[in-house]
Amino acid sequence: MAGRGDPPEGTPEGLPGGDDEYRAVVFDEAFVRAAQLQEYSAQERMGEHALAVRSRPGPTGRRNGSGQALLLVLLLLLAFGTAVYLGLRNPYQQPLDQRAEPLRTTVVPLAPQGPVPGGDPARLLARSPAAEHRSGAAGINLPVAARTTHFSEGQVVTALSIAKDYLVASSLEPDVLAGRTVRPARLLLDPDQLAQFDRSVESPADDGRHALAAWVIRFDPRQVSVAEPAPRVQGTLRFAESTADTLDVTADHTFTYALRPAAQGPGEPAAASLFTVHRTLHLRFDREDLRMHRAELLTSTVEAGPQACGEDTGGGLRPLLAGAEAPATSGPALTDPYAAERPAAPALCGALAPAAQPRP
Repeated sequence: MAGRGDPPEGTPEGLPGGDDEYRAVVFDEAFVRAAQLQEYSAQERMGEHALAVRSRPGPTGRRNGSGQALLLVLLLLLAFGTAVYLGLRNPYQQPLDQRAEPLRTTVVPLAPQGPVPGGDPARLLARSPAAEHRSGAAGINLPVAARTTHFSEGQVVTALSIAKDYLVASSLEPDVLAGRTVRPARLLLDPDQLAQFDRSVESPADDGRHALAAWVIRFDPRQVSVAEPAPRVQGTLRFAESTADTLDVTADHTFTYALRPAAQGPGEPAAASLFTVHRTLHLRFDREDLRMHRAELLTSTVEAGPQACGEDTGGGLRPLLAGAEAPATSGPALTDPYAAERPAAPALCGALAPAAQPRP
């Protein structure tokens, strides 16, 4: 019969079993009674985790914190003082916009010596000193730019480009030449000169300040029209630093226009004639002008013909057309607007040199 706790079939062969095997691990009653249960306190149960709790700093800790705060304040003050010092010594401060001066103007008519030659525009140009000049804006060439003492090469290029843009807008723009607008030239002027420019357009006067031809070249559309081919241009641009804050550009160009009478009858068009304008412009740029793409005009001298002497030159150009003659005048100085070396412009009137007219 199997013992208590054994399977009905008895202990399987080869497996441990029976009371003899467990007898060695049975505790008697005396051992159990002698055992004592010990319960750990909360501090003891926390063990080493209790070290993560930080006690409040004593007086020494407070002194260390105050020292660190004082050091932080000193560092902030030092950084602020350094920033202020560098700001005052910064050589790249925002440029100041200088006040522009009024433009000083001179317009001199050049009277023809005899009847004004007329004919086909292309043939007239081919027989004139403008035969080798380039057409339109292609005749306004920029010189090789170089940095100056206080202006970079890029700033010099910008000044020369603005000067060229003004010459194109005021001397070659078809709508400006035809008297329909002055806006392209006006957009390129320093704001301080706009009031003077507007007065010159609305109420021109030969007073050394408000001559219209000193600002723009335009013809009375009731009298003349600009014929093809395009105007011919020849001249130079020069630059120089005038002060540490201003850059000057001098534009010296001769423009040759083919003109016809505005009112033409049916049939063959009326004969054309050539009209020559020599312009010398002195432009000034400060750094704000360069940034805003605008110019300040200091002086403008215009010699133009054929025109009659003795007329008001403030109101614009009054070309003499093919076959017309100028009234006789006494002793005007001969002036060649195509000459590379020219004397100072005559005060009131000049005589258009024969070399400046188309050859027969």
